[in-house]
Amino acid sequence: MDTGTHIVMGIALGGLATIDPVVQNDPTLFNAVLAGTIIGSHAPDFDTVFKLKNNATYIRHHRGASHSIPAIIIWGLIVSGIIYMFVPEVSYLHLWLWTFLAVIIHVFVDLFNAYGTQAFRPFTNKWIAFGFINTFDPYIFMLNVGGVGAWLLGAHPGYTWLSIYTVIVLYYIKRYMDKREIVKEIKNYFPDTVEIATSPTIKQNYWRVAITTKDKFYVAAVENGHIEIVDEFSKVPLPDSPIMEKALTDKNIASFLNFSPVYSWEINEYDDFTEVRFIDLRYRSKEYYPFVAVVQINRNMEIISSYTGWIFSEHKLQSKLLIEDNPI
Repeated sequence: MDTGTHIVMGIALGGLATIDPVVQNDPTLFNAVLAGTIIGSHAPDFDTVFKLKNNATYIRHHRGASHSIPAIIIWGLIVSGIIYMFVPEVSYLHLWLWTFLAVIIHVFVDLFNAYGTQAFRPFTNKWIAFGFINTFDPYIFMLNVGGVGAWLLGAHPGYTWLSIYTVIVLYYIKRYMDKREIVKEIKNYFPDTVEIATSPTIKQNYWRVAITTKDKFYVAAVENGHIEIVDEFSKVPLPDSPIMEKALTDKNIASFLNFSPVYSWEINEYDDFTEVRFIDLRYRSKEYYPFVAVVQINRNMEIISSYTGWIFSEHKLQSKLLIEDNPI
């Protein structure tokens, strides 16, 4: 989920904590728990700091180790431990339990969008992305904001949040059923389907879908239950060539391939260099594929520039390649 939603969910969990009699009867503990749930609900995304280094590092590690099983335990201990240093008179057990729950919920809800997480590390590095809740879902966000408003106006926080999260659970079930119906229709149309990557948008009735069959990739749009194939690509193995071999050594390309399961690639020859481009097919937007990885290799088989990330125009991509020239 996005940062704003994680924060309001942390506030919500702080309110829900008042169903715990120990928290309800100790104002100092309540304030400590509220701080713990807000910070804990965002803590796994502290890996955003990798952006300070470069996009390749960020893409390779975001929602990776920071969302793993060991990290969930560590985040809960660190956040609650730091807060406890300032209020040692409160019950650490209750502070830790609610903070730990906030971290768990953060990672749990991240499983349901198209980006996903590596939540089951160290047992597997596979990306888990169920793909039926948008990264920012206005319904989930507004329900949480409405709950905060009701709480501020005097509503009982425990009952308020129990009611709201009952609605949210039902909403998740409904979105899962929406996805299941889409997948069913696609499999009827493409019996040889190997994989279907769904990507819900901010619009309830509009989905992006990437379909993998035995020999092709299809990009589709689903609107009001109607499936439209908007693009198709042949599944062509990566060539066993010096250019591709060199491209695969680049950190931006490696980060992209570590994250993107459905992609096409192309090699373009220019006067002074050869460009190898990888394109993620899951995120088509306005007839453009914004998530790419590009590497430029000169005639001496040296990498002169590369980039990976979200780009919404060719002009912007070329400017990024200039900025990223000879990356360290």
